[in-house]
Amino acid sequence: MRSIALSTLPAMIFAGSILLIYYLYARLWLTWVIRKIRKKDTRKILTGRFAIFLHVVGIIGIACFLYGYFVEPYWFQINTISIKTDKLRHIHFRVVQISDLHCDKKIRLEEKLPGIIHALNPDVIVFTGDCLNRASALGLFQNTMATLKAPLGKFAVTGNWDFSYWSHLDLFEGTGFEELRLHKKVIEKDGESITIAGLAYENGRHNQKLIDQLRLEMFNLLLYHNTDMMDTIDEKPIDLYLCGHTHGGQIALPFYGALTTLSKHGKKYEAGLYQQGAIHLYVNRGIGMEGGWSPKVRLFARPEITVFDIAPQTQ
Repeated sequence: MRSIALSTLPAMIFAGSILLIYYLYARLWLTWVIRKIRKKDTRKILTGRFAIFLHVVGIIGIACFLYGYFVEPYWFQINTISIKTDKLRHIHFRVVQISDLHCDKKIRLEEKLPGIIHALNPDVIVFTGDCLNRASALGLFQNTMATLKAPLGKFAVTGNWDFSYWSHLDLFEGTGFEELRLHKKVIEKDGESITIAGLAYENGRHNQKLIDQLRLEMFNLLLYHNTDMMDTIDEKPIDLYLCGHTHGGQIALPFYGALTTLSKHGKKYEAGLYQQGAIHLYVNRGIGMEGGWSPKVRLFARPEITVFDIAPQTQ
C-alpha cells in the first residue's frame, strides 16, 4: 500500500501545479477587472511576460481538458502483438483482450465494441477485470459482453473494483463469459491446444495452486487483473500474462508517461508489452475510466483493444 501511495505523488504534484496556475490566472483577470472598474491603467496587466505565460499555459490546459473529455475516451486504439512459440507446430490462435470497462451511467464505447471485435475475427476473447463503476450499469455491461462472439470461448477474471464493490452481483450472468476464479481451461483448435488460466482478484495469493496445474509443454496464458503476479511467477510455466488495471495512467504526459498507475510496481509496468525471462507480460490500458472522484478524462492513454496472434516459432 505504501508503494501505491508513493506512486500517486507525481499525480498530486501535477494536480497541485494545475490548480496553482489557474488560481494565478483567475487572479490576473480579477485584477484586470477591478482596475478596469476603477478606471485605472490596465494596459500592462494582461501583456506582461508572466501574464503571457499564464495565457499560453491556461489555453493549453483548457484544450487538453476538452480533448481528454470529449475526444480521447471515444477513440479506440487496436494493438496487435505477435507471440512466437515452439509449443505450437502448425496452428495459430488469435486472442483478443479487453479490460477495465468500468461501465457507468454514461454510455461511451460499449455500443462500438462488438462491431470492432467482430471484425478482428478472434478465436478467444478474454476480459481482465473491473466491470462497473456503479451497480445501475450492470445491464449495460452484461448486454455489451453478451454480444461479443468468439468460437473457442470467452473468459474473464474479476478486478479490484469487482471485488471491493460488486462481489454481491453475478457480473457475468448471461454474458457467455466463463469466469476463471482459480482454474484453467484447455482450448483446442485443429488438434493443437493452449491453456488459459485465470485468478479472481481476491485469489491472487493462491496463485501457486493454479500454477501447479499447468504443464510445461503447453502454451500457458495467465489472466489476472494487475501486475502483482510478476513477483511470484518468475521461472514458472507461464508464457503470456495478460492484465489491465493501470489504464496506462489514464492521464499521461509526453516523454514521461503515466502520472500514476495505482500499482505497487509504479511505472515499471505502466502499459504495453514487457518481457521477464520467458514470460511475456502485457498491461492493457482498458476501455473505461476510473470511477469515484477520479477525473473522467483520458490524455495520451487511449482506450485499448489488444490482439494477440500466438503462432508457431517457424511461421
